[in-house]
Amino acid sequence: MADETPRSFSDRLAVQPDKPAELVAAATVILLRDSDDGLETLMLRKNSKIAFGGMWVFPGGRIDDDDGSPDDPMEERARLAAVREAEEEASLDLDPDGLVWFSHWTPPPVEIRRFSTWFFAAPAPSSEVTIDDGEITDSRWLSPRAALDQQREGEIELVPPTFVTLHYLQPYDTAAEALAGLGGDGLRRYVTQIGKGDEGMVVMWEGDAGYDARDPNLPGARHRLTMSKQGYHFDDSGVA
Repeated sequence: MADETPRSFSDRLAVQPDKPAELVAAATVILLRDSDDGLETLMLRKNSKIAFGGMWVFPGGRIDDDDGSPDDPMEERARLAAVREAEEEASLDLDPDGLVWFSHWTPPPVEIRRFSTWFFAAPAPSSEVTIDDGEITDSRWLSPRAALDQQREGEIELVPPTFVTLHYLQPYDTAAEALAGLGGDGLRRYVTQIGKGDEGMVVMWEGDAGYDARDPNLPGARHRLTMSKQGYHFDDSGVA
């Protein structure tokens, strides 16, 4: 009988398939608001029975055929998809022109579904978050630091793009500062490579010494996320 024990995200990344899953265009939006405790962002928990089940994510999903037309620029279609997903998953109404595009993520060749994803940020509307309790089973407004602390304590599970985004949100005190900073730093493109290091699976991006060879054990500059049994460790010291 096949082993049906649920695998962690790092375990699933470790599987190198003969034929990787096809890339699916997707978009997500990081909703930001000010609170008495500082900057907060909306996190949603995916239903455990769907892709990335059980993960805590930002609102988002695949770009559908109805998100613009095939002749529209993909960024425009991604904006429409991010707005639609925010409404479907959290009942929040956004202006696509008010979204700040700050990164794009291409996943490694793995067996699980692969989403080539546009990451946007936007100020959260004042309306109440309402989830469908179907695709999304829970929601929380969390400070970036609180979300990362909960991940380290095993309370929530995060995929690498979410973890890295939260890391870069930590220095900001307000939503306005975060939006200005994300929009002013220039577009960041992450084309992911993975390898097995001494401490566990290592997710690498351009600027890491082991990136081209997919060998995290090579000495040199670092731009990576190490996923060990002790937790995630992000090192971008090789990036200007």
